[in-house]
Amino acid sequence: MTKDKGQTMQSQDSFTQVTFHYINGETESFDIPVTPEAFSEQLADFLSQPWLTLHLFDQTVIILTSQIVKVEVTPPIPQLQGEGVLSDCQRVTALSRGAKV
Repeated sequence: MTKDKGQTMQSQDSFTQVTFHYINGETESFDIPVTPEAFSEQLADFLSQPWLTLHLFDQTVIILTSQIVKVEVTPPIPQLQGEGVLSDCQRVTALSRGAKV
């Protein structure tokens, strides 16, 4: 049984959850079958493309990258370093939107 448990853990480690936040306020999340390390190496290339294409088991999703305003990645990818990268940050409040009247 521990063998199966190890395989399950390995399988979970080979996925990265990505949540896209769009200009219109909508969000959607995807499990991408790459390790967080591999995803971090490809992130800049992905976002520099005009379109992202994600093949799901039942459909293909094509995302216009110019409509993305924020990307959240789980688990964290601390290997992203350089200009514009701040480390050891803490979220104090959740993002909130003004109430529409």
